[in-house]
Amino acid sequence: MVKAVIGDETQLSLAEDRLSQSGLTSQVGLVIGKLSSKLDRGFIFDLVPTPPNDAGESACSLLETTKDDNKKKGSKSKSQPALDSSTLAIDSDWVAEHSRQVSRMLVGGMKVIGVYVWVSDNAFKNSTITLCQLLQTVKGVAEAAPITQTDWDERLLIHICCSPRRWTCRNCVLSSNITSSSMRPCDFKMGRVLSSLQMFRCTYNFELRLPICHESASNAQTLSSILRHGISLHAKELRDAKAMIDGNLVGGEELCTADGTHEVELLLPFMKNSLVEASSQKDVVGVLVFGGSVCSYAYSNSKEPVMQAVSDIKDDIIRSLQSRLDLICDEADEDPDPIDNDGNDLSKEKLPEKPVSRLVLSSLRRTCFLSFPRRVFVPWLAGTFICDYLQPSETLEVLKEHCIELMSMEVPTDSSTYLQPEVEAPSLIAKSFWDVAVPGHFASGSSLEKSRQVDMNVERDRQSNQPFNLNVLAAVFFLLLAILVGFVLVRQK
Repeated sequence: MVKAVIGDETQLSLAEDRLSQSGLTSQVGLVIGKLSSKLDRGFIFDLVPTPPNDAGESACSLLETTKDDNKKKGSKSKSQPALDSSTLAIDSDWVAEHSRQVSRMLVGGMKVIGVYVWVSDNAFKNSTITLCQLLQTVKGVAEAAPITQTDWDERLLIHICCSPRRWTCRNCVLSSNITSSSMRPCDFKMGRVLSSLQMFRCTYNFELRLPICHESASNAQTLSSILRHGISLHAKELRDAKAMIDGNLVGGEELCTADGTHEVELLLPFMKNSLVEASSQKDVVGVLVFGGSVCSYAYSNSKEPVMQAVSDIKDDIIRSLQSRLDLICDEADEDPDPIDNDGNDLSKEKLPEKPVSRLVLSSLRRTCFLSFPRRVFVPWLAGTFICDYLQPSETLEVLKEHCIELMSMEVPTDSSTYLQPEVEAPSLIAKSFWDVAVPGHFASGSSLEKSRQVDMNVERDRQSNQPFNLNVLAAVFFLLLAILVGFVLVRQK
């Protein structure tokens, strides 16, 4: 249970100045930070306003109703209308969508932990409709951007009062029927948050071999469903992995006191060859090979144990794989054209143009290759990084647009400050068992043809060299025979 919340003094002061100078009577946005179960505290890194929707409409607006009795009576009195009530209208679905996209850009130890609202005290407290909308918005954000696989049942609601200037923090306990009683006030103060973070980095190499079952054997036949299931299974294995930080095996509740970037290495036990196991199953018609390298960063408070940083690294790796798959599926779902499930037209060049989320692999007859988006890290606040994913055809300009629109940040003009450690993004190869000749062979259709050609050339050279080999053996035999005869003649003399 979060009992106290500390906000980064520098960033929240800048957010407060920005709001006061904007002239807006209302604004809603996301709270970026971290909730620590070990410390029973919440840490706020920054506030990110929700941008206008696709129609250009603001995510929230303040509706005011007035009551002027003199005007109704037709009086000529010039008395000013009295304010009766103010209601805040919030586009909860758009705020939830914003949180879903922002959560993809956050690395380990950084999450969307709640919602903030900039509005007058009167509109916040005196309207039951406003309070209900805020609670539903908080719940929608929690569903769109889960904190962990098991998820927390808490989120923060920050109210920044316009006049008088005041910050109030409430802890919202989520449930199926969230009400005003679900909100609990918690201590809020500002201090040093970002400057006390420690950075951890990990390069994780993986290779998943997932069987493609016959259509009648399983309902999960699309590429996306097979991958999601495989990633979820791998997440369970990854949670049990041991970790080394800066070359030392870690465990328990020890703290990390050294400065600088800490290198994390995950140690997984040797896994069974699932490709060999899959080939023995009668209902399996192919194999989906998903592998590559994932670069992961995580940020942890200096008072948290190092095992929390390891947990954040593991969570970031899984979320990164899921985010890349989501991006591919999102683009595919925008294409309403149905695909041909025959599988004969699928090739290395044509596969990315197909709606991958609806691609049925059980009828696959040709080896297919698909490259996933690569991860690029962008400088954010106080030496920290956030990330974005670029398709093979996209440039850094797309990344800059995303940062400006979704994170409301000033993007560095110098591209050399970006980190691009993933030279080759993760990729997958879908193979039918007709194309799998050697277990563990990771190749595209073209490389398979090359390997077959090499084998044929070697066999031809071996056959052509057979007469030469026989002649050499005969010459050696006669040479040895001549030496032996000469030796016998010399002994007789």
